Amino acid sequence: MFVKITRREFEKVVAVTAIASTITAHKTKAATTYTGPLDGFEDKVKMDDFDPVRYTLGLHDAAPLELTFKPGTRRQTELWQKKLTAKVTELLGGFPKQRTPLNSMTLEVRDFPGYRREKFVFESRPGMPILGYLLLPKTATTPVANVICIPGHGRGVDDIVGIDPQGQDRTLKVTYEFDFAIQAVEQGLAAIAIEPLGFGCRRDARNKAKGLEQKACEPVAGAALLLGQTLLGWRIWDVMRTVDWIQSRPELDAKRVGVVGISGGGTCSLFSAALEPRIKAAMVSCYLNTFRSSIMSIGHCIDNYVPGILNWAEMYDVAGLIAPRPLFSEAGEVDSIFPIAASVESFQKVKAIYEVFGAGAEAQQETFPGPHSFWGRKGMPFMAERLRA
Repeated sequence: MFVKITRREFEKVVAVTAIASTITAHKTKAATTYTGPLDGFEDKVKMDDFDPVRYTLGLHDAAPLELTFKPGTRRQTELWQKKLTAKVTELLGGFPKQRTPLNSMTLEVRDFPGYRREKFVFESRPGMPILGYLLLPKTATTPVANVICIPGHGRGVDDIVGIDPQGQDRTLKVTYEFDFAIQAVEQGLAAIAIEPLGFGCRRDARNKAKGLEQKACEPVAGAALLLGQTLLGWRIWDVMRTVDWIQSRPELDAKRVGVVGISGGGTCSLFSAALEPRIKAAMVSCYLNTFRSSIMSIGHCIDNYVPGILNWAEMYDVAGLIAPRPLFSEAGEVDSIFPIAASVESFQKVKAIYEVFGAGAEAQQETFPGPHSFWGRKGMPFMAERLRA
């Protein structure tokens, strides 16, 4: 049956149909996820060419690495270490030429089963105080071997000495750092746990207001770069001054000083041991890797970056500056930011440097079935054995 409609009615039908088509088109488009302005042009451009990480990895592969390790005699290796030490120091921004008074002060002393915990402060440089904890085993014969303990990103030093987020003492080792300063004490070592610049009480007011877990590497790291220096260099100097502080304490053996750190603390531990010869042994947890596979291709904090270093060396070269002093590396097999394959590869390159010194046994690595976290099963006994020797 044919129904006659007016022109006005016909226009309404057309309009409704158009609206319905538009809605359907929008629904269809929404069902297909929009990924960016190159959608639909995949056959006209090379999509991989728009990936900046892929581009930078190509630059890494072409980087000169002018001071990377080359196999040679022990004498040649020692000369290489000397040259690379000077270059890495320069790239970090250098260190102060003078050691100013420490102005050390004890804030609190408390007793715990098995150890005494002292809270102290000293000045790394004028106007730059450091807070730390000394955990001294009660049964140790003084002067006692000791380790400087450096936490990674998180709440700061409290999180490695058994203090919970409410400022209370805890008995269980929790979170990814597992109170490794206390673990050092359980191995018979004194632990000097220091607050890294940018964490805990060493943060600016704006970042502090965001809570205990909020890091403050920015804006400090950016400020350091503006001054031609680096936050990592400042932290390394803090470690060097901590060795000075240890020398001022008669109950601590300044000739048997080690360093232990995880993640960002592992960064500081590796570089500090490389540049500070008074450090006799180092344990690096969840850091030793390659720049290529970790901080160059996976998002990391700005405190990891040393301007221009790939013109001269890779991470394993820096670690090789520690040789022949004892070095222990541990790596999580499911670490999402320091891939395990590169950790193993990097360690093997470091091991080759130790072999030149006839000290292959002094470089050891343990991989463990876990994520980015402190393990310590073999590393802590390794440190205790080497420092008590």
